[in-house]
Amino acid sequence: MALSLPGERSVAAGSHVNPFRALIAWFAQVKAARARRTALLSLLELDSARLRDLGITQADIADAMAAGQGRTAGMVLSAARARSARR
Repeated sequence: MALSLPGERSVAAGSHVNPFRALIAWFAQVKAARARRTALLSLLELDSARLRDLGITQADIADAMAAGQGRTAGMVLSAARARSARR
C-alpha cells in the first residue's frame, strides 16, 4: 500500500475524466455514424449510371458500409473512385 504525503493527490483525483463529457462525446459519435449510414443508404438509391459517373458501384457502397479494421467508409469509396479513374 502506498502512502501519500500531505498535499499530494492520488492518480484518480488527478484524472480529468468527466462522465458528462464522455456521454456527450458518445452521443456525437452515434449521431455521426447515423449520418454516415444515411448518406450511404441514399447512395444505394442512385441508379447504376449515376454511380458510374461518381466512379463507384453498389458493391463499393456495400463495402464502405461494412468497413472496419481501421478503414472508414470514405477511405473505401475513395479507393474505389481511384481504381475507377485508372480504367
